[in-house]
Amino acid sequence: MRVLVVENDRVTLLGQIGVALDEAGAEIDLCRPHAGDTIPADDAAHDAIVVMGGPQNARDDERHGYLPALAALMRGFGDADKSVLGVCLGSQLLARAYGAENLIGAAPEFGWCTVALTTDGAGDPVLSAAAGAFPIFQWHSDTFTLPDKAVRLATNGAAENQAFRIGRATYGTQFHFEASRAVVDGWAETFPQLIETLQPGWLARRAALADESGPRADATGLAIARAWVATIAAAATRRVA
Repeated sequence: MRVLVVENDRVTLLGQIGVALDEAGAEIDLCRPHAGDTIPADDAAHDAIVVMGGPQNARDDERHGYLPALAALMRGFGDADKSVLGVCLGSQLLARAYGAENLIGAAPEFGWCTVALTTDGAGDPVLSAAAGAFPIFQWHSDTFTLPDKAVRLATNGAAENQAFRIGRATYGTQFHFEASRAVVDGWAETFPQLIETLQPGWLARRAALADESGPRADATGLAIARAWVATIAAAATRRVA
């Protein structure tokens, strides 16, 4: 199992996704296009792709010229029936890749927020690993319209399209299900001034909020990650058969 992981920022932590990939014995190839790495031309060398978050918006091609190629690569994996996962910015790029509209600055959220599964999400092979409604970490200001032929899997009042699936195993999640309490601690240490600007007083309440929502969010994130990683092995079995 060889997985391409695309990082869009210098402080990108795989968190629960990394745990699940490690458990599965996956070989991870890291690509950091924001730091000058070249994006692979196609999906030939990998069984799956993970695209993480970042401060860019999904249409910021002028400052981040690699974004169109990354969106096209994600679609290439999906069209090849390989597992795709886009998280936060990754989900916004995935929506772009499949023709949806990116809504810049339309849905700010930060911290542990409640997300609810849709009826389709409750029956989905990956998102059904979560409970009907669950706390999960959010850090975004943008959102997107639902791509054609996509299935909405999770929602909340701030961003209607919190998770979606296209085809068998192409998934986007607006929420950061990889963000365990350890990941959040790292962000708090790295970006204290930014966080205080976004959510005044949040840092002072962080420990209490982590105690309240962190254990369930951590467990939910790992369950979703494991369920998505299982789609990679399932595709390999199908190809062999």
